[in-house]
Amino acid sequence: MKKYHLITVISLAILLSSCKVGRFFVYNFAGIQDHKIFPNRTIEKGDSSFTFIEGIEKKPKSITQNDEKMEFDEFLKAQKSVAFMIIRNDSILYEKYFRTYDESSIVPSFSMAKSVTSILVGIAIDEGFIRSVDEPVTNYIPELKANGFDKVTLKHLLQMTSGLDYNEGYFNPFGDVATFYYGTKLRQEIPKMQLKHEPGEKFEYLSGNTQILGLVLERALNGTTISDYLQEKLWIPLGMEYDASWSTDHKENGIEKTFCCLNARARDFAKIGRLYLNKGNWNGKQIVSEEWVETSTKIDRTEGSERFYQYQWWLPSDNGDFMAQGILGQYIYVYPEKNLIIVRLGKKQGNTSWWSVLTSLGKAY
Repeated sequence: MKKYHLITVISLAILLSSCKVGRFFVYNFAGIQDHKIFPNRTIEKGDSSFTFIEGIEKKPKSITQNDEKMEFDEFLKAQKSVAFMIIRNDSILYEKYFRTYDESSIVPSFSMAKSVTSILVGIAIDEGFIRSVDEPVTNYIPELKANGFDKVTLKHLLQMTSGLDYNEGYFNPFGDVATFYYGTKLRQEIPKMQLKHEPGEKFEYLSGNTQILGLVLERALNGTTISDYLQEKLWIPLGMEYDASWSTDHKENGIEKTFCCLNARARDFAKIGRLYLNKGNWNGKQIVSEEWVETSTKIDRTEGSERFYQYQWWLPSDNGDFMAQGILGQYIYVYPEKNLIIVRLGKKQGNTSWWSVLTSLGKAY
């Protein structure tokens, strides 16, 4: 009987592989190879590349985890890391890859893409495509008026205080995450979204907020894809070393999954950190306004916002540091006081608190 049920489930999964539920059962859970299963748009690098200086290696000799002292490389390997970089004053002090990965290996960003989406929103405001974070989202998605979104501003979406009714559970094949991650009709799903409480009351981390921002950005750009905008405004000006891609919900005229799924390399992710380390300035050119960077990375407890999150960036301590973060333990950590950038990419989160590890490394350097 059990064997029969197993065969039935597998058969249904295969038959339903074109829909979100089927794809959920086939792929089961977000994985480091997911950039291969989704359609995407290519983001091309420019003709010239910025490269960090190859500095003299400086790494911790060991690290203590659960009262066990481990050699640093072995610790990273044991925690399912695939890449780890420590950069200070534009010098690479440590760069190590694991599990057949190297500097040219593509790794999905997962939710680090939320921070990149925020940067693009900031640039769109600088350029006048979006007027203000205080605009109601219904200025760009009027279909949401019927669902009471007139009071929801772009700031609410950026701060995760919108009051959105969204199930962030990653193990539910019928939930909102499955719809957004595996689904193929995001533009149709967004206008169906509802609110469960008034905006501005409390923080709740929900990927739906960022995908709504993605549709706002797409409509504000009026014909330019989000990937093309990223290529023009960040990928080429920052001198990325490799092409990247952004996964979309479907092949023909799909929308970028802005809450996740920017696929790139460790060194290029580090350049996102360098841009914000330098307050939006890249070698003399202001890419995104200093005001946007400062607002995105400062502690603010007003209007339901939490001290540890602002404008799609995490704030792990009171020391002015901040980071982008993805579900499998993907991190771009920036500590301005030390002029420090750390990138950790992983196959899995591992059995550790990366917030503690990264902030401790920040203090140590």
